[in-house]
Amino acid sequence: MSRSALRRTALTAAALAFPVGWVTRAAWGLPTALGAHRRRLRPLVAGSPHWSEGKFHNTLETPALPPANTRDGLLRQWHEERHVGLPGGPIPLASAELPDDAAELAVTWFGHASALLEVDGQRVLVDPVWGFRVSPSPVFGPTRLHEPPMPLEALPQVDAILISHDHYDHLDLPTVRELLTSQSAPFVVPLGIGEHLRKWGVPDYRIVELDWNGTTTVGELTLTCTEARHFSGRYFYRDTTLWASWAVTGPRHRVFFGGDTGYTPVFAEIGARLGPFDLTLLPVGAYNDAWHSIHMDPEEAVRAHGDLGGKTLLPIHWATFNLAFHRWAEPAQRTVAAAQARDMQVVVPRPGERIDVLNPPKTVDWWTEIGSAPADAEDHTQGPGAALLVRAATRLLRIGD
Repeated sequence: MSRSALRRTALTAAALAFPVGWVTRAAWGLPTALGAHRRRLRPLVAGSPHWSEGKFHNTLETPALPPANTRDGLLRQWHEERHVGLPGGPIPLASAELPDDAAELAVTWFGHASALLEVDGQRVLVDPVWGFRVSPSPVFGPTRLHEPPMPLEALPQVDAILISHDHYDHLDLPTVRELLTSQSAPFVVPLGIGEHLRKWGVPDYRIVELDWNGTTTVGELTLTCTEARHFSGRYFYRDTTLWASWAVTGPRHRVFFGGDTGYTPVFAEIGARLGPFDLTLLPVGAYNDAWHSIHMDPEEAVRAHGDLGGKTLLPIHWATFNLAFHRWAEPAQRTVAAAQARDMQVVVPRPGERIDVLNPPKTVDWWTEIGSAPADAEDHTQGPGAALLVRAATRLLRIGD
């Protein structure tokens, strides 16, 4: 074979190797990250009153996907507007000094929905996500807009780890693996998520699975699995595990953790039955008209806070990942404005900041100074697989047409 032919052969092989190598890397670890298969889940969850026709259901009719006639517009947003959720500059982080003994009532927010609660001398870690990318793949999917404020191993020992549902920005495989060795607390989860954890090596004695209105006790705390209006799924099969919010009730203080949810009148029932709550952590970000049933906007979160009988509101589910098409600072701005209009107390810590809820600091508007990225900013939060992610989203949106 001539030298030129050898060169062409080598170049062809290299050209073919790149996409094959990229796809191999993108798919690395997918079967594990996806969690338990629906065949394994079904016999464990089918006895729930919220399960029928092969999946879990919200109490209210709740489309998880936009109507077919709006999907093309949503896909155009994915292509054209993903950059609008970027911050205008570096997000300031705090470095909380966590006391040796848990306080009467305090909270440390780590970004998005991850927080450490201190309630009546015990600690509860909620929706911990320390991973770099909220995706089953190491190559595509949203990446963090700021580093974790502290190493996971620096956390003190906690009494329970609460999970709201199995979406990647709330249930993170790398974080679970670290907590498996760095912590000894039980994972308290909605029905079905225990099977994901078992697949990842969490022993049965560290898993407590509950249906809506189920309870368990950890020391003096009662943890109640409460209803949320959302959906679940780590790939194309949806609603095979339950989603939930949580009430953490101690002998003196009560905290409500919303996880991820659309607005529902059931919040008023939860407030009447389990409240009033000294602190609520409610999602205020990743809202869009196309999925208003499953994600609250800031004004709805403030309304839910009132329904729950909440005293202090801490907005979550914003700032850390670019998951929607609103401006980065908008969730905090709208939440504070809506809370002030109703004379409600709101705290907006920087990621990593610890708040003494019984003596909260004056709210300082740090988010407006950061602002949002200019309209011509490039999206750097999805990684090199952004186009592939959009194609996958296209397929998801067209399921059921």
